[in-house]
Amino acid sequence: MSGHSKWHNIAAKKGKADAARGKVFTKLGRELLIAVKQGGPDPAGNSKLKDVIAKCKANNMPNDTITNAIKKASGAGNTESYEEVVYEGYGPNGVAVIVEASTDNRNRTAADVRHVFDKAGGNLGTTGCVSYLFSKKGVIVIDKTTTNLSEEDLMLLAIDNGAEDFQADEECYEITTAPEDFSAVREALEKEGLEFLEAEVQMIPSTYISLDEKGAERMQKLLDNLDDLDDVANVYHNWEE
Repeated sequence: MSGHSKWHNIAAKKGKADAARGKVFTKLGRELLIAVKQGGPDPAGNSKLKDVIAKCKANNMPNDTITNAIKKASGAGNTESYEEVVYEGYGPNGVAVIVEASTDNRNRTAADVRHVFDKAGGNLGTTGCVSYLFSKKGVIVIDKTTTNLSEEDLMLLAIDNGAEDFQADEECYEITTAPEDFSAVREALEKEGLEFLEAEVQMIPSTYISLDEKGAERMQKLLDNLDDLDDVANVYHNWEE
């Protein structure tokens, strides 16, 4: 599952997610497992789990599937153990890339991620080599056709509950928050019955890099191959698609 995208890419991204729904759900299941292991199975007392559940719903994971994954993760016989790791590197023409993964074998995952970068003509870097180009933000995207609220009312609702920014285009609204305010803003919107295309804390680039046709093809191959890795949860980049 790729990270932050321009609004006009959301429909295409959701289409890809639908086409590979089983793999997406498997990755989300790992995120649920990690959240439960870290803070317990009750979302009321586990803010990370609550946020992962919102991400699952934004990706159309059925409630029964979410509930069953939480029950499985909290079961006494569950010995699955994953840790979260972050890789940083460069794609074609120096595009900055951050890869978030969950793994039960660091060596395997590092080798797989490095191979994908090398194959696309990029290279895996050291910790901190590109993360300074990104800011962690809560991002909520809403399809305009799914709400009866006016743009002004939705903006006021979001800002009154702690959102930093509100933007709109022809198809979607995008609400940005500080990471610590994400849950409060998301919950306020959920209480109004709003549904989300995206709802998660992401790494947002401060600058973007444009690529020519050849570079864009290589970059897309890099992203597709990273998404194909079972251990990769999220990918963020500063390619101006």
